[in-house]
Amino acid sequence: MKLFSSPRVLHFLFSNWIWKGPEKNAVYLTFDDGPTKDLTPWILELLRTKEIKATFFCVGESAAKSPELIKQIMADGHALGHHTMHHENGWKTRAENYINSIVESQAYINSKLFRPPYGKITISQAQRLRKLGFKIIMWSWLSYDFDKTINAQKIIAKSEKIKGGDIIVFHDNVKAREKAKEVLPYLISSIEARGLCFKILS
Repeated sequence: MKLFSSPRVLHFLFSNWIWKGPEKNAVYLTFDDGPTKDLTPWILELLRTKEIKATFFCVGESAAKSPELIKQIMADGHALGHHTMHHENGWKTRAENYINSIVESQAYINSKLFRPPYGKITISQAQRLRKLGFKIIMWSWLSYDFDKTINAQKIIAKSEKIKGGDIIVFHDNVKAREKAKEVLPYLISSIEARGLCFKILS
């Protein structure tokens, strides 16, 4: 069973992590795993056309390969966050190596926002990151745009349950390309039609 909305019990158990944005009249659109030349430029153009801002959680090695995309994300007024240097799974990575990966990515991404790849991070890793001044950003609504078993129409149907304050996850990687292009324009228009606006995380 795919849970598009994150369980409230997780919000309670890990209350030091950020699951929802601060404003009830806004939603917080985020993108993980980029930047990629396959999809990030298209997303940036869409956001520019719609005049909305988003937050991009970038993988360090991808940022190093495409510094021009990082510059464009910033020039367009979007926010940046970390997603480790090599997209490491926190449950399978020693704490020291995990922290070093995030510190290494700071050479390419200037931010104190962090989202763990796969949503997997240990308590020890999280505590160390917070001591270094990072905010751990999770989500309240996941699009599953990367999942081959879920089609665009199901994502669109589930998006009707998005509420004010929700942090929404999409991806700007190759796996998400086709579904993102089909779903995102509809989702943005649908959310705006409900009187909600889009804001960045900070």
